[in-house]
Amino acid sequence: MSSQSSYEYYGPDLAKMPPLRAIAETVALDPRVRAVTAAEAYELALAQSDVCVTDMPVYPPAAKRLGLPEGARVLNNCHGRIVGRSANARRFLNALTPPDQQRVLGDLREAMFDFQKRPLIKAHAVLGLDRDLMIKATLVGAQDDAVNIFNWLANFTPYAELAQAYEKSAKLPIQDILVVGDNLWANADPYYHNHGGPQLALVDEKANVIFNLGMRYFGERKKGTLTLAWTSGMRLGMAACHGGIKEIDFSDCGDARARAVGRRTVAFFGLSGTGKSSHTNSADNGGTLPAGFKKVVLHDDAFQIDCEQKVCRVWEPTLFDKTDSRPIGHPDWRYIISVMNHGLVEVEGKVLPLGQDLRNANGRALFDRDLLGAYVNRCGFPDLICWLMKDSCLPPLMRFKSPGLAVAMGASLMTRRNRAENVPEEELAKLVFVPFANPFRVYELWRDVRAFAKVFEQGAVGYCFNSGGFWKASDMDLRGIPLATSLRLQTALLLNELEWEDLAILPGAQIPARASVEAILPGYYERYHPDNVENRVAYLATIRSRLRQRMAFLQSSDLHDKPGLLLSLINALGVGGGQDD
Repeated sequence: MSSQSSYEYYGPDLAKMPPLRAIAETVALDPRVRAVTAAEAYELALAQSDVCVTDMPVYPPAAKRLGLPEGARVLNNCHGRIVGRSANARRFLNALTPPDQQRVLGDLREAMFDFQKRPLIKAHAVLGLDRDLMIKATLVGAQDDAVNIFNWLANFTPYAELAQAYEKSAKLPIQDILVVGDNLWANADPYYHNHGGPQLALVDEKANVIFNLGMRYFGERKKGTLTLAWTSGMRLGMAACHGGIKEIDFSDCGDARARAVGRRTVAFFGLSGTGKSSHTNSADNGGTLPAGFKKVVLHDDAFQIDCEQKVCRVWEPTLFDKTDSRPIGHPDWRYIISVMNHGLVEVEGKVLPLGQDLRNANGRALFDRDLLGAYVNRCGFPDLICWLMKDSCLPPLMRFKSPGLAVAMGASLMTRRNRAENVPEEELAKLVFVPFANPFRVYELWRDVRAFAKVFEQGAVGYCFNSGGFWKASDMDLRGIPLATSLRLQTALLLNELEWEDLAILPGAQIPARASVEAILPGYYERYHPDNVENRVAYLATIRSRLRQRMAFLQSSDLHDKPGLLLSLINALGVGGGQDD
């Protein structure tokens, strides 16, 4: 199903078109703004001062899909101070007071007046690879920012590639998405975010429009576009997911117990650096999956859950991944399309990108989805939903036998920021709340709560992985939780290998029972049981404090507009376990 143009959507009464959309359309439809293909954007990017060409080849199937010349080489786009997302730069037009709306709209018109003095280009893409969920999107940028146009087309799907299927599909009650990006915008008004440089991400989620001003980082274009796609899916009644999801089929396994499990779908929700991609993309969960299994991945970052059809649908044909753990020679480089903010090194006469964050934090790359092995554009409804958190009070794995607690913990997901985000250094040490691990939500939290409550009501079971460390003697003195341990626990969930016991400190939560977990991870129970922590009084005080923080966060959110929904979450987070002994 496809989206609608402005005229189609607002046609019965064009006076209802919001000003932000009218401003974006006016720029996009200027006949001097030339539409470019991915190949044309690539050629233009070669002339950019902040782009250099490496000797690493673009993954040939991707190069062919994008129309690049044979032997096309990977581009490296490097920035200055800012090498991550600036969430604090977002301003939501519909949430502003009337005076602030007028100020911002005036500043925006002035910005576009200056923007249109320069040579501009645009590109059209299709978001979504499943025939029942496709949205057309347009990105407008300056010719001297062609690399962001190229990366955007590579990240999504150039319109021409899916034009025939798209134009034959039925219309969705959703507008096309419009994105405008101007890297050179500057504004000294302290009303706008200015950490590392003036920046503004101006959003009208109801009009499906976003302006990225003063933002060089490609992640702003990608996540800005995805934000509007996720929101569109939410408007259609689907749950928006900043997560990874895969299906494992055990039907052909030689082991009878595994074979009896059949097919399981598992989803992981977490911020960058919490293990979302590691859990989703691992070929065999560190060698712990039984012989004969089959795996398909939908995506490791973004999808939509359709509770009516009981399916999940993907938005993108690529992966936008951190490369800090991919040294030269790593097999993933075979699937490369483009890199950002990478150092370079000469190896045997060839200039190659350094993937270990040596130039700066948050080096990123676009990889073709072939990296995942077998993949699909839609998959089954999730059997398991896993929140990935960095909270030292939580054991490595918990199960929520209460659906209400599963939703409450997702809505108050606690983690730490990382260098994928443009925040002051001191912010990186703080615990923050990012509901459902989606920092790109632009609508009311209660809508996400209601959407995920429906997911759990329809049979998904909730879990939580702590991907940081677990309290040993203090919040800073932690027991490490190796990725290999988490992957083995994931396999245990998929194969139903664990028995469960109640967690006294949090009614409705459970942890693996001793015999079942010791059978697969000897020493786990003693090492990670909350009863065995040192400095227990401080531990109990801290975990109760964090539960109260979760409650306070939910109470301070827009959930107060839905008191019944809020009360159900607060009740689910009730603290048990007796006195602080």
